[in-house]
Parts: sequence; structure tokens; C-alpha cells
Amino acid sequence: MDILIKAAQLLLSLSILVVLHEFGHYLAARFFKIRVEKFYLFFNPWFSLFKKKIGDTEWGIGWLPLGGYVKISGMIDESMDKEQMAKPPEPWEFRSKPAWQRLIVMIGGVVVNLILGVLIYIFVVFTWGEEQVHTKDLEHGLNIHSALAKYKINNGDNIIAINGKEITHVNDINNGILLRGQRDLSVKLPNGDIKEITLPDDIDYELFEAGAFPVVTLQSYAVIQSVDSAEIAEVVGLKKGDEIRSIGNVDVYYGDILSVFAKNAGETINVKIMRNGKEISFPTAVRADSTIGMVYSAESFIEKDKIQTVNYGFGESIGRGFDRGMTTLVDYVGQLKFLFTKKGATSLGGFGAIGNLFPAQWDWEKFWLNTALISIILAFMNILPIPALDGGHVVFLLYEMITGKEAPGKVLEYAQYVGFFILMTLLLYANGNDLYRAIFGG
Repeated sequence: MDILIKAAQLLLSLSILVVLHEFGHYLAARFFKIRVEKFYLFFNPWFSLFKKKIGDTEWGIGWLPLGGYVKISGMIDESMDKEQMAKPPEPWEFRSKPAWQRLIVMIGGVVVNLILGVLIYIFVVFTWGEEQVHTKDLEHGLNIHSALAKYKINNGDNIIAINGKEITHVNDINNGILLRGQRDLSVKLPNGDIKEITLPDDIDYELFEAGAFPVVTLQSYAVIQSVDSAEIAEVVGLKKGDEIRSIGNVDVYYGDILSVFAKNAGETINVKIMRNGKEISFPTAVRADSTIGMVYSAESFIEKDKIQTVNYGFGESIGRGFDRGMTTLVDYVGQLKFLFTKKGATSLGGFGAIGNLFPAQWDWEKFWLNTALISIILAFMNILPIPALDGGHVVFLLYEMITGKEAPGKVLEYAQYVGFFILMTLLLYANGNDLYRAIFGG
């Protein structure tokens, strides 16, 4: 059932974004009196699920949910309509219009996606407020990835400022270090002392290769997700949903468990858990490899009372939503650098990865936040100078505007083939990664 709810959210989100993206092209084309022959949600090779002609435009829904398209008269696009292009230009065709008008038509979808992402953030902030966690108020510190231990930043320490700016959410730390090139940290130790630490310039790549994303999270109790059959954890009575509170009479948080088990490898120790509001202890033998046969995750924040929602008036929400949209765009562009690493290439995901952004239970706030994120990603990806994408057409139009000469029709035609091949290759590779991870894990 969980996967169906995620799939439904993904389908609805993409449908909204694709329709509005294509409307950006459609409205710009109609404004300049260019004929639009087809407007489709999803692709329709061989047949359509629905179609109806209104005026000069056929409106329809295809069966292949890989996007959507508008077929604009007199334009070399994914339809590859060579017969139309062989005829003399008509006044209502794309190719008959000035280059600047054609450029506006081509960027119409990208502009709509970008504006839409910002508008969604504005209304989400206005409707639900904005979550904040001021780390300076945390009493138990942060759950910090072990990759930072070599820089004298350990689990339970508290990062209270980055580049001199107070932390209002843990994402300020994660995105600051990994994506924004921020390196100067103010770290508060458990004893109250504060030390200033400057991380090396290449710490972003180091942490990425170490799998340290996120770098920090809120301190949490570990909750058991599964117990291997006939393994130590099941034999002693540990169950899914148990919240681990202490190991060997030492209070532990999520980030401590591996190290505590390692210190007690080969020993029998008490594992204390919370189950249905009751504390229960289990004498548990730890294997020499520091495991007992269970999978756990950080699901129970210790200081939930420190998570606050800040509400804004509509005017304030406009500013916050705009900032959030622009920050999302900059951070997304910032993370593309990791694609050119070995780990980054294997981390590339397709529809499965996008679907996993959505929660297993329908949540409108998270739905709209993810839709805003995807909208901004689509805006950026579509403007990339790849033939068959909007950005590819923009490159040829800019060439024409600079040189005063149109690119030859054959060049545009072959560019479409090359672009389509590139996109299909990336699509197959990304979704192949999803399939591999689903089968083999990781």
C-alpha cells in the first residue's frame, strides 16, 4: 500500500508540473499567433487514452508517463515532422516568427516551472509556517557522522554557527558544508566549551565519498526496523518498533550504537528498550563483529520540543518563499558536482528515487514541498543545452540571433536525434540504478 500512495503522489505531482510547463510554451506561442497542433499530458506513441480537437489544437492524454509535449507548427521537435518542414513557411508557423519571439516560446515552460516552484513555497510557508530548530538551544547536541571525527567533531557535539551565522535548522549545516562551500564552524562541546573549527576546502567530496549525507541530524533514539530470523536479537526477544535506550547501562542515541557494540564485542550486555511506554532489559550477546542481527534507524527525536513552527503573514511569506525557491535552485545546482564522481554516477536515480521523496502516508504539506522542489529541478534540467530539451533549442536560437543566420534544418534534425538518444540513455541508466538498488539494496 505504501508504494501505491507514493506512486499516486508522484503521478499527481508530475502531471501538474508537466501540464503547467507545456502551458508555458502554449501560451507564449498563442500570444505570438503561432499555431499549436497538439497539447499532450504524457506521450502517445501509436494511440492516445483521450483526445479531443478544439480549434486548431488536439488536446489529449497519452499512455506513456514520461512527460508531455506541445506540437508547435513549423518547428523541428520530438515529432520529427519532416513533411511539414519541407513545405514553404506559413505565417502562423514557429519558423516564420522573429528569433526573439521563438526564444520566448522556448523558455516559456522553464519560466513557468521556476515561478511555480517559488509560488508553491510562498503558499506552503503561509499555510503551514516554517520549521526551525535553533541548535544553540539543544541540550543533547547533534547526531554527527563519524567522518567528522578526524576533525575533532564528535557525536553529541553541537554546531551552533556556520560562517558566523546562527543555525536555525540542521539543513543549514548539511547544505552549508556539502553544497555552499561554508567551512567555518562554531562547535559547542558537551561540557559547554566552544571551539572554532575550519574544515578543509575539499571536505564536501570527502564527506560525499564517505556516505555522510546528511552530515548531521537531530539526536535521536534508535528504533528497530527489522530483526533477522533466528539471530541474537530475535532470540532474546527484541522486536520491530522497540526504541533502544541504553546498552550495557550506558544511555545511547542513534549515532552511538555502533561504537558501543564495538566496545562490547564478544560480551553479553543488557540492552534496554522502550516498548509501549515500558522499559524492558534483555541480556544480549554481542558477536565478535559487533552485531546482534537487527536493522535500526533514527526515528525518535529526543528534543522534539525544540522543533518549532514559525508562522508568517502573507507579505512575509512572499519573501521567505522567494528565498527558499532561490536557495533550492542554488543548492540543486551545487550538488551536481557530485555526479562527476564514481559514487555520484552510481547514485543517480530515476522515477523510483523521485517517488521515494514522497511519504508513505498522504501529507499535503510534504506533497507540495516535493512538488516545488521537482518544479525547480525541471526548470533547471530543461534549460540545459542538450538537444531535444528547451535549452538545446535556446542554444540554436541564440546562435541565430548572434550570427544573423539560422542553423541548417539538417543540423537541427540530427541534433534532435542525438538529444533524444542522450535523454533515453540517461533515463535507462537512472532507472536501472533504481532497479539495481531495489533488488540488491544500497
